[in-house]
Amino acid sequence: MSTTNDPEATEQVGKRQVKGILAGLKKAYPEAECALRHADPLQLLIATILSAQCTDKRVNLVTPELFRKYPSAEAFARASLPTLERMIHSTGFFRNKAKNIREACRRLVRDHNGQVPQSMEELLRLAGVARKTANVVLGTAYGVASGVVVDTHVFRISRRLGLTRARTPEKVEQDLMAAIPAGEWINFSHRLIHHGRRICSARSPQCSLCPLEPHCRKVGVD
Repeated sequence: MSTTNDPEATEQVGKRQVKGILAGLKKAYPEAECALRHADPLQLLIATILSAQCTDKRVNLVTPELFRKYPSAEAFARASLPTLERMIHSTGFFRNKAKNIREACRRLVRDHNGQVPQSMEELLRLAGVARKTANVVLGTAYGVASGVVVDTHVFRISRRLGLTRARTPEKVEQDLMAAIPAGEWINFSHRLIHHGRRICSARSPQCSLCPLEPHCRKVGVD
């Protein structure tokens, strides 16, 4: 990719890069969606809390039994912590996750009639919910593009592509929101996560197979 000291030309290069990345992702992963299996916003909220420091595959193994036992926010709010901890043990950090799930559901029952709210502000008041989880719920369950989901794949690949130099998920999200049209935020995250799992791994990216290779700055790639 050429370089220039002309700010206007540099901006155009950046816009062309983003346009190419979005087009490449859409062509490669047109049907990409959230990998966490869920039937409603509450199940997605719980699954996303469980996914912290855990693979989606593992979460999907745990949640069917969990959702059968606790079919509503009211059921989770009444849950015995030892039982809940046992059921989610394999997802890691199970004590904190169990406590957060129960406390979040108690607030849902108390403040939202057992329903998952549709605003960032209200979601962030729930135990165990930060911007990543809120963005997942809003984007996937409600189609609300409130921000960009920055998981480990999005964080890593966005830096590799050269879309951001930030070193925290919060700042990476800010850079992506500035670079990517808001109408693409939801699909961008879904597609980049799929791309990270299939092609652009952390240690051995398959650059020769990558649909984004013409637009990638390969930051940190030998």
